[in-house]
Amino acid sequence: MLASTRTADAIHILVLISLAETSITSQSLATSLVSHPSHVRRLMSLLRNSGILKTSRGKAEPMLQRAPSQITLWDVYQIMENTTRLLPLDTHTNPDCHDGVHIQLALQDSFDELQQQFKKEMKEVILEKKFRIIRSVWRNRTLQTVTESS
Repeated sequence: MLASTRTADAIHILVLISLAETSITSQSLATSLVSHPSHVRRLMSLLRNSGILKTSRGKAEPMLQRAPSQITLWDVYQIMENTTRLLPLDTHTNPDCHDGVHIQLALQDSFDELQQQFKKEMKEVILEKKFRIIRSVWRNRTLQTVTESS
């Protein structure tokens, strides 16, 4: 099973939208993600439906509807992954295999504990802090580019 990059892609989109000084299209976001504009529009739709992003059909002017200080990594993860389980148990094991049933039950406590830790840690990651780091790097690179071309 391939790991999903939807959460990382959604944060990428949110950062670029917050940095944009002019209009920004799903095509330009897709180019940055090395993805397809329809993928970007799907993710933006999920973010819009959850109240994080504001978009208008036919306009390349998306904007954050919630302040970055009010958005956690957990918020974006839940929206993008449409699940709250990081490590789901395999409920499709053979019911005639008595050992298999016990294996899943033995894992449940550990998986539940890890899930709670995962959720707690992700709720502590506020996007505003990440945005500040990225903006700082972006500004430094922009200044470096300007200095190098002078």
